[in-house]
Amino acid sequence: MTEEKVDKMEAQHSEEHHKRPIKNKIVEKLKKNAFLISTLTGVILGAILGFILRPQNLTADTVTLISYPGELFMRTLKLLVLPFVITCIIIGTASLNIQKNGKIAVRTLVYFFSTSMLNVVIGMILVLLIHPGSSGLKPHEHKPKGLKPQVSILDGFLDIGRNLLPDNLFLATLETTYTKYDLVPGTNGTYKKIIDTRAGTDMIGIVVFCMMFGSILGTLGSKRQIVIDFFSVIYDVLMKLLLGVIWCTPVCVGSIICGKIASIPDISSALDRLAWFILTVLVALALYHFIIIQLIYFFFLRKNPFKYYAQLGPSLLTAFATSSKAASLPITFKVLEDEVKMNKRITRFVLPLGNLNLNGTAAFMTIGVIFIAQMNNMPLGIGDYVNLLITVTFLSMSMATIPSASLIIIVMLCNIIHAPVEDVSLLFAVDWLLDRARTVNNILGDCYTIAVVQKLSEKELAALEQEESGKLMESEHTNETNSDGKQTQVSVNA
Repeated sequence: MTEEKVDKMEAQHSEEHHKRPIKNKIVEKLKKNAFLISTLTGVILGAILGFILRPQNLTADTVTLISYPGELFMRTLKLLVLPFVITCIIIGTASLNIQKNGKIAVRTLVYFFSTSMLNVVIGMILVLLIHPGSSGLKPHEHKPKGLKPQVSILDGFLDIGRNLLPDNLFLATLETTYTKYDLVPGTNGTYKKIIDTRAGTDMIGIVVFCMMFGSILGTLGSKRQIVIDFFSVIYDVLMKLLLGVIWCTPVCVGSIICGKIASIPDISSALDRLAWFILTVLVALALYHFIIIQLIYFFFLRKNPFKYYAQLGPSLLTAFATSSKAASLPITFKVLEDEVKMNKRITRFVLPLGNLNLNGTAAFMTIGVIFIAQMNNMPLGIGDYVNLLITVTFLSMSMATIPSASLIIIVMLCNIIHAPVEDVSLLFAVDWLLDRARTVNNILGDCYTIAVVQKLSEKELAALEQEESGKLMESEHTNETNSDGKQTQVSVNA
């Protein structure tokens, strides 16, 4: 064999050796982003097919058949979402050991709750100012909920209290309490106040009960474990069911989008409304990201927040690239502990609780559900907004780490305000982009929580360090004493 042939064979072998890792990386990337790629493919194919079928003037029955897989998909999500949220909340609150971590835990949870509620308020203000929804997106108008104009703001707040504490937990899964005014027969416009119920899940009452149940369960010591294990098994079963259903998203969402495009009279209005929806969400996320959270940092630490922000670049870029909080966690730990030099006690307590702090998701869910109400020309009262404020805040602190989890929660929120659940499918078409943006805000929220909580907990951290150093000195002294005792015993024996 000549030297030229040997060189050629070595060159080919070297080239194949370099190609294999590249191929493996491509396959690995495809597997990692399989859900995103398949969902985008389903959305694109559904849109193309819808535009092809538009000129055919399809009958209502044909459109129904095209959208039927998506209808079954949404019904299945509605079936699974309530028990899934219940188990999430109970397990999450029961696992929080507030007694052990004391004031640091309380400060962290209060900060989580406050910033989540703040993002809900931001979302509400912007969606009401920009008003991205329009009845032109629908081929028909949805009927208003039928509340008489005589219902007062006080009645709305009282209804929230009644729904916060339902008198029957099982009925709360089926109906909500509300105030209505019925016309008294034989009178000229005289109304009688009646406390009645209507179909729909009393989500706010169920969430509050589950949080109280889980919090008390977490204080019962070793006795709590059997109950936590019970709910953990239910959670695992529901998680597998939901993951199986979610993998049907490409086909089912594609069928819904195809049916929508084929049947919507004014398609340009539909695309326009979705574009305004995307803009509203991005403005809300940017407002919190670049202004509000920086002001919070400055208020508590009295330092330039953008110096801290500049150090978080690797973590935020990873969050945007992966659209996964879990995937960003190792990078976030490394950045905060090794580069920013944050206290490890705080980082290792706060970051694992990150699923309780989903600021971007809270804003997105708020805008999403109100957008659907606007799209269907549904007027919402002050009671509806307060109900959403409380419910979205709590639900954003009990989210599961599954694909499109926020859209699943929006399905439940639509039930609260009696909006059409099938319209949530429209949001799947743009979720791939907004998911990345809100994940960045979620990670940023965790990083700033650590900075604020560390500043507020300086005394407790100093006491813990002093206590640990005291224990270390005591341990060293004990070891020295034992060593001296052994040496004395050896000399006596000698």
